[in-house]
Amino acid sequence: MTDLHRLSIRELSEGLQQAQFSSRELTEHYLKRIAKIDAKVKSYVTVTAEQALVEADVADAAIKSGNAHALAGIPLAHKDIFCTQGIKTTAGSKMLDNFISPYDATVVAKAKAAGLVTLGKVNMDEFAMGSTSESSYFGATGNPWALDHVPGGSSGGSAAAVAADLAPIATGTDTGGSIRQPASFCGLTGLKPTYGRVSRFGMIAYASSLDQGGPMARSAEDCAYLMNVIAGHDAKDSTSVDKEVDDYVANLNGTAVKGLRIGIPKQYFNVAGLDADVKARVEESLKKLEEMGATLVEIDLNMTEAYVPTYYLIAPAEASSNLSRYDGVRYGYRCENPKDILDLYKRSRSEGFGAEVQRRILIGTYALSAGYYDAYYVKAQKVRRLIQQDFLKAFENVDVIAAPSAPTTAYKIGANLSPTEMYLGDIYTLAVNLAGLPAINAPVGFDKDSLPVGLQLIGNYWSESQLLSIVHQYQQNTDWHSKRAAIAEENA
Repeated sequence: MTDLHRLSIRELSEGLQQAQFSSRELTEHYLKRIAKIDAKVKSYVTVTAEQALVEADVADAAIKSGNAHALAGIPLAHKDIFCTQGIKTTAGSKMLDNFISPYDATVVAKAKAAGLVTLGKVNMDEFAMGSTSESSYFGATGNPWALDHVPGGSSGGSAAAVAADLAPIATGTDTGGSIRQPASFCGLTGLKPTYGRVSRFGMIAYASSLDQGGPMARSAEDCAYLMNVIAGHDAKDSTSVDKEVDDYVANLNGTAVKGLRIGIPKQYFNVAGLDADVKARVEESLKKLEEMGATLVEIDLNMTEAYVPTYYLIAPAEASSNLSRYDGVRYGYRCENPKDILDLYKRSRSEGFGAEVQRRILIGTYALSAGYYDAYYVKAQKVRRLIQQDFLKAFENVDVIAAPSAPTTAYKIGANLSPTEMYLGDIYTLAVNLAGLPAINAPVGFDKDSLPVGLQLIGNYWSESQLLSIVHQYQQNTDWHSKRAAIAEENA
């Protein structure tokens, strides 16, 4: 029973259903690993050990009765951006360090209804603003492959927890690459679904027209299992789309790689900051897909240079609006002994928000202010439409589009990248959110320092099944997804 953390979601499900082990034993196994190993990784903000064991016992009873969901009894970690009833939900910020949510996010409620066991809440960049998880009020999380490197962000805690085998699966959110980039940095599979596919109700908002929740796991198959639980229409979320949901697990072999047309944007492979090792590993993975029967088609995505400036006008503008609710009045951090209401607002916000969040609020407020709204925000929305049209035109000739997930592998903790350097690191991921498209990261090897490299596949709207299927078949022919960091090999 010492190697339960090495099992896939399918193997865990079969083991539980066949009574080879109980959910309580499995949950205790992960809690022991967290207690022993997470002091080095620092992926968890809150560990809910007592509640997890209660949920495990409920799952065991359901399994015994024969009425259990396929994933009943399997543990998972939630990014600390999803509201969890009775459990602290911080969004990685001092502003919400004392916030106990009175309700569950829909993603959390769906996971509970399926009988999944919540191990706890994992670390993230403050309010999901960042690419390293260093902006968290709770300190930096380490990358399990090299603890002095970042796990990526903003879903860095989710990626680190899965990569260190401190949870078999985790939820993440992706506003500009926050699932795909940490999945790339930590050697995982991570899916950013089509905008509107997964409910945003109870997911603390950063940029409402860009945010989307999704799964992070070792393999496409594991991600498919979690997508079967969390995808679907939600009447509580006005941006949720009422569209039939695929059976992602049943469709894992549903897309033929033979004859698949993969678009290769020439602009993406000529980016100045693209690391030579990253480029080489991505090209090797594309060659492998070609050997499996896919056709590589060179395409033009002419709006590439507009991605970063467009995103960094729209996202901060929406953040400025969304974060105005944190004023020290109803909930969250409140400054001590305010002189008057203005002092309460000023000090609560300046003391409660970190530097990166303040920077983005200021940028967004400026872009929305009188005299600048048309010049910046409205123009950015027009360019956003052009970016979307650029992709739709490409999809007339190809089935999916390939790119690196990030131009480099993981940075060192404390590298002190300038904001501009950090923003440019999102060049390959931002456009997917601006256009509302689905995309997936798959691990495809390592650089010279043994840090993971990721391939990103971008699909047309509602093509999550196709993306999971392509990556699943790639993973049947390679073993990058099954490689483990040394810390993950430690026994509790």
